[in-house]
Amino acid sequence: MLRCSAMITHLMFAGFRQLSIHDAAQGAAIPVLVFYPTELPATTVTLGPYQFEVSPDAPIAQGSYPIAVISHGSGGTHILYRTIAMHLAKNGYVVAVPEHPGNNRLDNSLYGTVDNLVNRPRHVRLVIDALIADTELGPIVEKDKAAVIGHSMGGYTALAVAGGTPWSREGKPVAVETDARVRAIVLLAPATAWYQPENALEGVKVPILMMTGEHDDVTPQWHADLVLDRVPERERVHFRVVENAGHFSFLSPFPPKLKAGGFAPTLDPEGFDREAFHEELPEEIRQFLDRHLKFAG
Repeated sequence: MLRCSAMITHLMFAGFRQLSIHDAAQGAAIPVLVFYPTELPATTVTLGPYQFEVSPDAPIAQGSYPIAVISHGSGGTHILYRTIAMHLAKNGYVVAVPEHPGNNRLDNSLYGTVDNLVNRPRHVRLVIDALIADTELGPIVEKDKAAVIGHSMGGYTALAVAGGTPWSREGKPVAVETDARVRAIVLLAPATAWYQPENALEGVKVPILMMTGEHDDVTPQWHADLVLDRVPERERVHFRVVENAGHFSFLSPFPPKLKAGGFAPTLDPEGFDREAFHEELPEEIRQFLDRHLKFAG
């Protein structure tokens, strides 16, 4: 059954549009890239230095689709996860990738603050709300079937949305907004230092796909160990270490002119093929989400 579904949805293309969502609590706009299934063939779209094959503002293919929200790392940006987003959209997901105000490449003023810990999970909830309320996307999304995919600080975010209780550097629990619509999470090189108390993740009871890089010196193995040790149902965590990968290997491949500058997020450990990895990573995520959102009992 899974094989048949994959064959059918691979005939679709990735539609693309941009939204802006207002966060009243923060007093900020959340820019969001949205990818979704469409039958309109793709064209080359340029966004800053990035080019990718999508169908801008295309009609949405008829159907009913789960939601996936991708949360970027600290000081990052939404466009860096386009390979995952496009693959999921082609295979029957509505994918929203917000750029977190105050913790992104252009404005990182909230880095390291409790406000940032509070804001990020709320951003995810607001994005899901906005998709459901949208006049075109709302009728085709499955309102109670959502997933959060988080890289680095996005991993913190996914755990918070799924029921985790983060703790501040001052040793106090931080009140964050959870979302029961989130049925599964994907953690890519997650940053988890805020979940060190033994009961910090006792509320996280959804299936988890977690991957870390063998040579990650930003969020090394102990970050993943906190998840493995703290969640109440260890058997629901599907975990693997990606051989020879680094922290930034989970970002979509960069254009050659950006790689030539030696910018840290463009670099991988010697011998690691990021392009080849991103031929496999999106499909591994798709299969995990299908099991727990599309074909779960």
